[in-house]
Amino acid sequence: MELIQKEDIQVFANPGVVSRQLLNPDNSQSRRITLTEVRLEPGACQPRHTHERSEQIWYAVRGVGKLLLAEGQEREFRAGDVARFEEGDVHGLENSAQEEFVYISVTAPPIHFGYAYHEKEEKGNEKI
Repeated sequence: MELIQKEDIQVFANPGVVSRQLLNPDNSQSRRITLTEVRLEPGACQPRHTHERSEQIWYAVRGVGKLLLAEGQEREFRAGDVARFEEGDVHGLENSAQEEFVYISVTAPPIHFGYAYHEKEEKGNEKI
């Protein structure tokens, strides 16, 4: 059994986006997944991107947003929906609503997402 305490969760941020690294190879003995909570303020966007070696599953917890897909396609993504992206699938997200959008991401095999964020907060920091 493994317990990851709040103080061991690293927080990354870009303008309007906060990513809490709930479980990853830095704070867990698991080498199979990364579990992330992502929050987007109204109007915030995660641009289209791919993960060439990892599958990713997103579970929308709160809000309504737009999935940004390949070839300029978009799909509504709202609380209760699940989206799965295979290796190499183009994906991103825009929060076009007036409330915060929150989703949980499972990535396998794991990725350390620090490369994608400008700000790296200390573990357990609640300033964001």
